[in-house]
Amino acid sequence: MPDVTDVVVHKPNEQETEQCKSWPIWTCENSTFDWDYTQTETCLLLEGQVTVTDRPEGENSVTFGAGDHVVFPVGLKCVWKVTKPVRKHYRFS
Repeated sequence: MPDVTDVVVHKPNEQETEQCKSWPIWTCENSTFDWDYTQTETCLLLEGQVTVTDRPEGENSVTFGAGDHVVFPVGLKCVWKVTKPVRKHYRFS
C-alpha cells in the first residue's frame, strides 16, 4: 500500500500549468479530514497550504502549498490538514 512518501510534489513546468487550467477547481477552508484515494489525483495548488500524513500510523507527512503540482497515488490512506485555505485545480484518473 502506498504512503505519503509516494506523493510527488514539484514546481510545474509551463505545459503542466497550462494543462491544469482546464480542470475543475476545489476549495477548502482550514480543516482536518481523512481521505482515501480510490483513483490517482493530480492537482495544482493555486492558494493555500496542506500537510498530508499517513493513516493510521501517522509517522510520515508531506507539506505542499501554492504553486505546487502534486500527484497522489491510488490506494493512499491519509489525513489532510489544511493550514491555509486551499484553492486548487484537480483531476482524478
